[in-house]
Amino acid sequence: MAKNKLNKNWIHDHINDPYVKLAQKEGYRARAAFKLKEIDEEEKLIKPGQVIVDLGCTPGSWAQYTRRKLAGKDGGGVNGTLIGLDILPMAPVADFHFIQGDFREPEVLQKMEDVLQGQKVDLVLSDMAPNLSGIADSDAARMEHLIDLAIEFSQAHMKPSGALLVKCFKDMGFNDIVLKFRKEFKTVTQKKPKASRDKSSEIFLLGRGLKNPTDSMASAVPYELDDFAPARPEMP
Repeated sequence: MAKNKLNKNWIHDHINDPYVKLAQKEGYRARAAFKLKEIDEEEKLIKPGQVIVDLGCTPGSWAQYTRRKLAGKDGGGVNGTLIGLDILPMAPVADFHFIQGDFREPEVLQKMEDVLQGQKVDLVLSDMAPNLSGIADSDAARMEHLIDLAIEFSQAHMKPSGALLVKCFKDMGFNDIVLKFRKEFKTVTQKKPKASRDKSSEIFLLGRGLKNPTDSMASAVPYELDDFAPARPEMP
């Protein structure tokens, strides 16, 4: 009975959420688009001509936002390069290169390199979150591992002057994640956009300027894909 009441309350809150209504009005697949929009407007992250990679891009609301930001005024394509990687499928977004697969796998990275054609990335975005077990220590370890993967990806493929934006949770090893960011980036900023629900421990970290760029991605600790697969995409 309590679980049913909780579900009904969540559905009620979701339906009446102003950002859900705004996403529907503006054609975004999820309200998460407005989290990126607010951070971008404050931090001036997305600029014409950039190369942007979106890790864990499904369902595609961040892809839609970045595409709109880089779209030409005459509606003819984008000024820049947009790439998304996810193990889950995603409906197409115009001018957005979607590659389905685990971004640690060589064949997936090769497909990305084929699109990049030697270019380095200006901005890496990650809205990834792990499937939760309900065990605090285990969930924190899974979250930290996803952050490690995003950092390693950035070190291997991003310009030294580039930026990495990741989603975190304050109750999932957040202090350790902040320390990792401070070790690897010249400047680190915490962001809690208004579109992020007050009840949620969700918070975003923005790292600018790599301290330790590499030429190739370091090997990460093997994991079971089901354990670290992104959580179910946010409802629009």
